[in-house]
Amino acid sequence: MLKSPYQPCIPTVGAAVPATDAWVHEVKHDGYRLIVMRDGNAVHLFTRNGHDWSKSFPLITEAALRNRCQRFVLDGEAVLLGVDGRSDFNGLHSRKHDAEVEFYAFDILVLKGDDLRKLPLHLRKTNLARILARRIDGIHLAPFEQGEIGPDLYRHACLMGLEGLVSKRRDRPYRAGRSKDWVKVKNREHPAMGRKLDDRL
Repeated sequence: MLKSPYQPCIPTVGAAVPATDAWVHEVKHDGYRLIVMRDGNAVHLFTRNGHDWSKSFPLITEAALRNRCQRFVLDGEAVLLGVDGRSDFNGLHSRKHDAEVEFYAFDILVLKGDDLRKLPLHLRKTNLARILARRIDGIHLAPFEQGEIGPDLYRHACLMGLEGLVSKRRDRPYRAGRSKDWVKVKNREHPAMGRKLDDRL
């Protein structure tokens, strides 16, 4: 079984959402972190710990193959959406709905064979939006907001029962491992607060 050549950037847990224009803010989906790698006709889905789950989520694999770009690496979250449009972690973890699992891409590491990790986040976001401009079911561009709206966005995310927010410095490159340039502020009322990370992921 293959191991991922790309180690993901891991956010630092924070107590408050930054409120300056140096940051972008993304709603934290309650799912599995995945690196989606396509090289020609081969697609691999790697978990946070580098395990190859390429055969687990066919909708994501098919969407990657339908993209016009032949070589790319995306970072994001595999999510099972419930009837209310929110992520259903228990349904995802049951593995009974693997065929319905979709991917929300929030970063791009490689495009057409070029390594983009040294670029600042805002330029990576631009490239990511370009590659996902043609909507294909299975892979979606994760929405984000920028600047002082962060704390208000966090409050609304909590009111909606979402897991929380991840804020990222817009001018920083992508670095593997734990990073202070990415800050995760969790909704303390969300079930994920007491959840242990599965070492299979």
